[in-house]
Amino acid sequence: MSDSLSIPHLVVIPVFPGVNALDVTGPAEIFALAARMPPAGRAPYEVRVVGERPGDVATFSGVRLGVDGTFAEESGRPDTVLVPGRMDIGPQGPEPRIDEAVVAWLREAGPEAGRVASVCAGAHVTAAAGLLDGHRATTHWATAARLAAEYPEIEVEADPVFVRSGRMWTSAGLTSSMDLALALVADDHGDRVALEVARIMVMYLQRPGGQSQFSVPLAQQAGSRDDVRSLRLWIGAHLDADLSVPALASRLAMSERHFARTFHAETGSTPGAFVEEMRLEAARRLLERTDRVLDDVARACGFGSVETLHRVFRDRLGTTPAAYRRRFRTSAH
Repeated sequence: MSDSLSIPHLVVIPVFPGVNALDVTGPAEIFALAARMPPAGRAPYEVRVVGERPGDVATFSGVRLGVDGTFAEESGRPDTVLVPGRMDIGPQGPEPRIDEAVVAWLREAGPEAGRVASVCAGAHVTAAAGLLDGHRATTHWATAARLAAEYPEIEVEADPVFVRSGRMWTSAGLTSSMDLALALVADDHGDRVALEVARIMVMYLQRPGGQSQFSVPLAQQAGSRDDVRSLRLWIGAHLDADLSVPALASRLAMSERHFARTFHAETGSTPGAFVEEMRLEAARRLLERTDRVLDDVARACGFGSVETLHRVFRDRLGTTPAAYRRRFRTSAH
């Protein structure tokens, strides 16, 4: 979102006493790693933690966060505002903490920011600032009904791990802060950078589904052979090519039998299962992010036909491509 690659992408995180530390530190780690990923030349992330007063802020866990500046001192236009949250357990169950100082700052800074992203109960803070009216949003499953009741202008969805609605992004529970951060990195720098960050963090790559039931793990184990690692990257970039065992074995100048044994030893998966997983992952992303018709999605991902696309979705996810798109659409559309 920065105008020049030499200008850092400014991420501002407003904190308050009792904030959940992982909401702040998880995304910050993701952004820090992404800024160090090759190739060089991308705008680096600059993360600033701001609060109502100078000094450390004690989090829910007791870990203290250093504050880079105060709300009054933060005058720059953020590329991204990341709103963390906090939930208390009351007599009626989980209750989101609303910090009025953060709400007041968001009312001023939020409309000027390139995008606003909230983590977990941070959606309630963002909603209190009026920034989510007219948008789709999610939050922690335990407070989704409350968010919908208190803010009827928001279309609340309790299932997705994260939701994008225009320039507004929201995510579900605590650990989804990192899923959200990966999605933001992918939006800025592409899926390959996000994948490399996820591998280093040993994470799922952008879980698009309802908490866990549609989460697809990071594509197999890392392995030690450079030729197999390069082949896996090539497969991801050529999903519509001939990815049969004979064709892949030929690329590595191996016999089919030796290739199949080597690939399984390196990845923990057969070549066929790996290719299908990669094609399924790509199809899910196209369904989530684009309006491309199913025929086009099937061809682009190497399934060949809509019938095959339907079969894989039914067997692997227990749903149809159309139903998946309706439920887990995350694009600005």
